[in-house]
Amino acid sequence: MSKILVADDEALIRRLICDFLHKNGYETVQAENGSKAIELFNNTNDIDLAVLDIMMPDTDGWEVCRTIRRKSDIPIIMLTARSQEFDQLNGFEAGCDEYVTKPFSPGVLVKRIEALLKRYNKSSIESSDDIIIIDSLRINKPAHEVFLNNVSIDFTNKEYNILVKLADAPGRTYSREQLLDDIWGIDFIGDARTVDSHVARIRTKLGDWGELHLKTIYGIGYKIEVNKN
Repeated sequence: MSKILVADDEALIRRLICDFLHKNGYETVQAENGSKAIELFNNTNDIDLAVLDIMMPDTDGWEVCRTIRRKSDIPIIMLTARSQEFDQLNGFEAGCDEYVTKPFSPGVLVKRIEALLKRYNKSSIESSDDIIIIDSLRINKPAHEVFLNNVSIDFTNKEYNILVKLADAPGRTYSREQLLDDIWGIDFIGDARTVDSHVARIRTKLGDWGELHLKTIYGIGYKIEVNKN
């Protein structure tokens, strides 16, 4: 049974989400603010996914997300009553996987949770510290090698590092700025178009696989989308 952390300062929303999760066979732990959410996460070893409200007292959802992400790659869904692009960018840069705007359907939220857990569990089975396998793509990190349909593909160092970054967390969206900082370093003098050109070359080299799996999230960044079937 998967265990879900639900953090929201509105008790009615917490109860509504948890009731739907319980009906669908999930266990939940609840937090009424950000500090409690961090405490529960640190003291509970088997949390499989987190649902975090952004506008919580004490510690907001973005900071909770960043704290969790420093320790774990579990799926994270952010909840907010606001829908501005700035909020979405903050959420994805903090490391969230999905972004849900209030009001929302609890039933749809549960389906999103199911899809994220399925995707996360699939990648966990097929990935290790050394090898990443996503459908016909295989990355051998110690050997710095990439194979598609058992055919070796050459990448520049930056292209390879971007591909590994995205493939290590299938379904997670990385902003251009985050990729720029992580791959080129915070001292790099340039702009996000550098990331765009590198991703375009990666997609071209990966052919049909790249078109199917390497997705542009317009206005935000990039992710690798795994087969949901």
